[in-house]
Amino acid sequence: MIKNYWKLAWRNLQRNRAFSVINISGLTLGLACSLLIFLWIQDERSVDAFHANGKEIYQVYERNIYQGRVAADWTTQALLADELKRVVPGVKYAAPLEWNAVNTFRVDNKPGKFTGTFAGGDFFNMFSYPLLQGTAAAALQRPEAVAISRRMAEYFFGSPQQAINKTLRYEDTINLQVTAVFDNLPVNSSHQFDFLRSWSGFVNVNRWVHNWNNTDPMTYVQLTPGADAEQVRAKIKDFVYGYISHNPSSRTELDLLPFRERYLHNHFSEGRIAGGRIEYVRLFGIVAVFILLIACINFMNLSTARSAQRAREVGIRKVVGALRGGLIGQFIGEAMLLTAIAVIAAVLLVSLVLPAFNGLTGKALILPWQSPLFWTLLAGLLLVTGFVAGSYPALVLSSLNPIRVLKGALRFGRGATWFRQGLVVFQFSLSVILIVGVIVIYRQMNYTQTRNLGFDRDNLVYIPIEGRLVKDFHLFKQEAGKLAGILAITKMAEAPTGIGHHVSDIAWEGKQPGQDGHFANAVVGYDLARTLHLKMKEGRDFSTDYPTDSLGYLVNETAVEKIGYKYPVTGKPLAWGNHKGVIIGVVKDFHFNSMHQPIEPLVIRLHEAHGWGNILVRVQAGHTKEALTGLESLCKDINPQFPFSFQFADQEYDKLYQSEKVVSKLAGAFAALAIFISCLGLFGLATFTAGQRTREIGVRKVLGATVPDIIRLLSGHFLRPVALAMAIGFPIAWYSMDSWLQNYAYKIGIEWWMFAFAGALTVVIALLTVGFQSIRAAIRNPVASLRTE
Repeated sequence: MIKNYWKLAWRNLQRNRAFSVINISGLTLGLACSLLIFLWIQDERSVDAFHANGKEIYQVYERNIYQGRVAADWTTQALLADELKRVVPGVKYAAPLEWNAVNTFRVDNKPGKFTGTFAGGDFFNMFSYPLLQGTAAAALQRPEAVAISRRMAEYFFGSPQQAINKTLRYEDTINLQVTAVFDNLPVNSSHQFDFLRSWSGFVNVNRWVHNWNNTDPMTYVQLTPGADAEQVRAKIKDFVYGYISHNPSSRTELDLLPFRERYLHNHFSEGRIAGGRIEYVRLFGIVAVFILLIACINFMNLSTARSAQRAREVGIRKVVGALRGGLIGQFIGEAMLLTAIAVIAAVLLVSLVLPAFNGLTGKALILPWQSPLFWTLLAGLLLVTGFVAGSYPALVLSSLNPIRVLKGALRFGRGATWFRQGLVVFQFSLSVILIVGVIVIYRQMNYTQTRNLGFDRDNLVYIPIEGRLVKDFHLFKQEAGKLAGILAITKMAEAPTGIGHHVSDIAWEGKQPGQDGHFANAVVGYDLARTLHLKMKEGRDFSTDYPTDSLGYLVNETAVEKIGYKYPVTGKPLAWGNHKGVIIGVVKDFHFNSMHQPIEPLVIRLHEAHGWGNILVRVQAGHTKEALTGLESLCKDINPQFPFSFQFADQEYDKLYQSEKVVSKLAGAFAALAIFISCLGLFGLATFTAGQRTREIGVRKVLGATVPDIIRLLSGHFLRPVALAMAIGFPIAWYSMDSWLQNYAYKIGIEWWMFAFAGALTVVIALLTVGFQSIRAAIRNPVASLRTE
């Protein structure tokens, strides 16, 4: 019986090739989209899921409550990890981790730049990064210890075995000993580094870590097996008050986030974890389901559109004794066959487009041929899609009355018509939502790229402070100032779009006991405002003409508002811990983090002797190439032990929105595909409607109706579901995108023209889709339409 069903299905497929091609194409596109999204979602969810102790590892984050505001950040106190392990029951391991930086190493005369940071001694005990040489317990214990990756070991020494216990020259300042070699980190690790230095080495050169009012590194803890995370969370909530005094006007709290969730849940709202990349995972999961449903709906509509051609076959089969169950099995079988072909075609299509998809998303996805889950997914898609797509046509066709079918033309009731149009409404509602979503996302991305940040990021170059540039910065600045195309030079400990260091001991005149002193801070050199093109609201920039500027501070407008000083504020006292000074200038607010975050109070301190961070060079527009050539030559003269490297400020800023850019491109691509697949469904409805109204059109033409009259009649009928789809889709689109925009502290407004554009585009696409069938029906000879077959 089943073999007979498949044989009949194959014959029908060959007999109606145009119908089969359209149906298979729609299903193929829907299935291919769903597979791509599935692979992307699986990859997103696999990040950091490979750690053996993953269930017990948590990241500590800090929440600050002050003046009615609640803010949170990943930065914590530098000594926090050791104290948590020492004091809090239930904490088995704890490790601080600094933010990544690019550093230069040298072995003999061979230099190399690698990315890495400082980590606590428990790091390799907690995280499952396989050690090829050395032990987890001893890898990061001594100040001069460094653990390096297989890649780095092979670059300098040829193999991990040859690298162990060897010496590396770090930043041409100190010698480090290789105490461990770890395997290259997998792509699904949120940590990406090629070396780790010991935390004791960091403490030795950063005395500020002993001040509990400073926050900078991240802190990770691993709980003992069976420990109650909620109890540990309660114990660490007020932990910092064992080391700093209470502040009645503000609070600092610690909290925990499971490390496995850190990658997908990385946004804060009101000081607590509130979404992040997980929102995109959920969004595209829903999109995958909807696109697959759209493809199934197309199958239903196109199959129903051919009902008139299949009705006589059903009638004859019923007359000769076919049961309804057998007919349902036949039509489900046909749907399964088409779906099986579509699944094979979808897999081939995915394998072809996967390299381009990886380039778009920055992933390294592959088709997991050896995974049982993958084959289970394909089998599930085949069964579910085939059943869903074939169920409605099977039920409709198998229910036909054989006598009525064999006597005359097939007619369906109003309920069936409403159901088919409802399917089209559903399709185009989703399409409208996607179009509006793409417009809003694109506009927000454009807004973040073109908004005035308060400083000029164009033609601004970062050069890392390393080697002799630490001591010879003044010489570099003097000589670089003579080069063609160089306009201004300064230095910053952090990039102007990534200031993450905070202090909590800022004091000022009139500050009430216990009043909050939590500020972002920056350490800079002379000519900051001139180099960044910062605008001064009051006062002046740091200048060599004023030797006392080492006791001066710049603040932003938000800081003045928080302090409560009335303008003019120049000359008013300000203290950073024990460093008492005065405000010499107020810079207008500028964005020094992404637009997800509001501008924070900022204090800027002059310290030209600091030996880390970046030299910032303002280059004359149109002279970038010659300026970089001159800077490279100068760096080779002053700093010959270090390869010349640089970054552009605008490119570093763009990296803050890499996830949103990927989502924007994916949303645009999937929206276009959803619209295309929806048009196939509308084409099916147009075909069905034109077939149902053939005699009516013939009568109208005999009575004098013109071709334009018939086209308007049919097009108007087709566009009603589209209009209803817009009425349903627009409110949903507004609500969804308004919720998405809440992730940004600075955002665009959702305007009426976005909906007008989406509606107009949808109508144009719909008209083009139904136009062919409308014109074909309108120009048909009325005699042929009225002839009884």
